[in-house]
Amino acid sequence: MDSIWSQTCHIEERAPLRRDMKTEIAVIGGGIAGILTASALQRAGCRVVVLEAGRIAGGQTRNTTAKITSQHGMIYQELIKTLGKDKAGQYAMANEAAIAEYRRIIEDEAIACEWEERDAYVYGDNADRLRAEAEAAASLGLPASFVCGTRLPFPAAGAVRFTHQAQFHPLKFLKHMAEPLTIYENTPVLRVEEDSLQTADATVRAERIVFACHYPFVNFPGLYFARMHQERSYVLALENAAQVDGMWIGDQPGGYSFRNRGSLLLLGGGGHRCGDNSAGGRYELLRQKAGEWFPGSREVAHWSAQDCITADGVPYIGRYADSRPNWYVATGFQKWGMTSAMVSALLLRDMICHDKSPWAEVFDPGRLNAATLTGTAEEGGQAVKGLARQLFQIPAERAAELPAGHGGVVFLNGEKLGVYKDEAGRVYPVDIRCPHMGCQLEWNPDERSWDCPCHGSRFDRFGHLISGPAQEGLVHG
Repeated sequence: MDSIWSQTCHIEERAPLRRDMKTEIAVIGGGIAGILTASALQRAGCRVVVLEAGRIAGGQTRNTTAKITSQHGMIYQELIKTLGKDKAGQYAMANEAAIAEYRRIIEDEAIACEWEERDAYVYGDNADRLRAEAEAAASLGLPASFVCGTRLPFPAAGAVRFTHQAQFHPLKFLKHMAEPLTIYENTPVLRVEEDSLQTADATVRAERIVFACHYPFVNFPGLYFARMHQERSYVLALENAAQVDGMWIGDQPGGYSFRNRGSLLLLGGGGHRCGDNSAGGRYELLRQKAGEWFPGSREVAHWSAQDCITADGVPYIGRYADSRPNWYVATGFQKWGMTSAMVSALLLRDMICHDKSPWAEVFDPGRLNAATLTGTAEEGGQAVKGLARQLFQIPAERAAELPAGHGGVVFLNGEKLGVYKDEAGRVYPVDIRCPHMGCQLEWNPDERSWDCPCHGSRFDRFGHLISGPAQEGLVHG
């Protein structure tokens, strides 16, 4: 099902690129990070084009819960401990600057995008831990404090509150920001070499290239596939539920999030690593909680999102790699894409136009610390596991045994394939290897999709590409 944002905002389609061209800056990706970065650079006087593989805002931007906040869970004690107070302060101030920039643009340009200032909260059962987090955040200059009460339908020891945060309608905002930009839709970039971008029908020469395509698809240099993974999360929009007076998220993995949009309540949760949902039931879990916490509520929409996760909890924003000084990247936004997108736009504008940013150090994609080194080893292990599954895992069932409306890894005509069986009993076999790096895909019953547990590429039940880093669909078996 489409998100409530997609249901309530139509964006006119742009033509694909059919001719060779030259430009000063090419931005790959037409989500909110790409659009904001292109906008910031164009307003600074640069010549910019945006190349989008599908439709603008067609990926994660339309599936967000649309919180604009520097409150990113229980992170500030950990950032101070692992990165030091100076870098933790850079992170904090970058995100506060992003909120202020959203506010300035929306007010100056009178953008009707349902902008509402709301406090953001992290709730939990350990008051001492919450107080310590509030103190750590406040020490960095953030508007943080501990509060005892909550507006939630279950008991909690308290919450960390950040004041002067915000929420909005992301597509109404993006539609306005995209209007003056040169954007080519349905124009996937297939290869990037030095200053050349190759699409299906054209070559683009650019002095500088920005990868704002959620997950970088160029593996070498950069090695982003070895330094990130992707996680999925799920949302219900409920009517006849509660007004929670703010934006709420739990302090533990697997916690639930809450925010209102008008009379609706958005209930989020059920997160998992992409490719690790063979049992399904994520939406049903949310429905069960909705019935328990908000009896009489009614679901009007449900959808899911996917986020790139770095090992140290900080996005990669800056130069793509030392060997590509004119390439830039914005990725690894954790679950805070709206704020991180604006941070990316401001930071990359300053780096491209002035060769410096006050926040460059903390977001440096080339950084090395204990967490990133450990994370690289863990991601490598996950990739080995995914490749080994392809080589050694024996399918547990045959295609004939699959229930209608389901998919699975099976033997069919002597081959190991992924098969989806529709309600009429027709089967749709696909090569079960991800075209990105060969890991074995897994069936996601909640989304009826094939998901890669290694790097997060996704394909619909018929094998068509949904999202990368893979750049092509699955070969039919």
